[in-house]
Amino acid sequence: MNLLRFLYRSLAGFFMASLFVCLSAQGEQINKDYLPRSGQEGKDVIWVPTPQILVEKMLDMADVTSDDFVIDLGSGDGRLVIAAAKRGARARGIEYNQDMVELSGRNAENEGVSDRVEFIREDLFESDLSQATVITMFLLTSINVKLRPKLLELKPGTRIVSNTFTMEEWIADESVSLFDDCDFWCDALLWIIPAKVEGRWKIPQGELRLNQNFQMVSGTLTTGLNTITISDGRLYGDQITFRVNDEKYSGNVKGNTIEGIVTSTRNSIKWNAVRKGH
Repeated sequence: MNLLRFLYRSLAGFFMASLFVCLSAQGEQINKDYLPRSGQEGKDVIWVPTPQILVEKMLDMADVTSDDFVIDLGSGDGRLVIAAAKRGARARGIEYNQDMVELSGRNAENEGVSDRVEFIREDLFESDLSQATVITMFLLTSINVKLRPKLLELKPGTRIVSNTFTMEEWIADESVSLFDDCDFWCDALLWIIPAKVEGRWKIPQGELRLNQNFQMVSGTLTTGLNTITISDGRLYGDQITFRVNDEKYSGNVKGNTIEGIVTSTRNSIKWNAVRKGH
């Protein structure tokens, strides 16, 4: 009986191992044949492919070059990552669907750009975005807003491009709608991460008080007993501009200092500011 039981268990074990190998091979074949379906469910949003013409427009708006590191959030079949790599950029796709991750890798290899891209199965809310100079996404406004605090901590000048969906009250720096050769999902919006300038700044003439609402800047310039409200204040990454009467201030924000030029109808002179308390 012991011998028969041993033979039975051995045969059963061999059968199960053989079945596992067969099923694994079949699963691998299924993955290789995987084709996503527009509208299929995803972790945070359904998957709908971005039209290729809009992919290129999004990359144009972000001015993607070989100097960039592009991260696509919810990268799907990898088309935007691949298009960025074809422009010479390094690029990473963040995607929660493992089948999509594997499909993207095969697509990149077929397009000859696998040496410049990577695709990672990861939750986009937990991803490290600090390396990015450009971030692209086709999510929902609610998801964009949830990501917004994380995006605003990125290096000033980082470009964010979204297919169609907004950041609510954070108004885009630029938006484009395509009408030719594009039927659905044909809007692209660009934001440039602004430097942080809220607070009091010491300048040779007195004190500059700046209020910041994303890339929009307001405030006052006080010299002696005279306080003037600034106008047309705006940030483009680490570049700030505003007006004081007929003088235009432009400068480069470097952490707790600003250096730039004041231009008037009479002349142009250098100006600088240091954040108070630093």
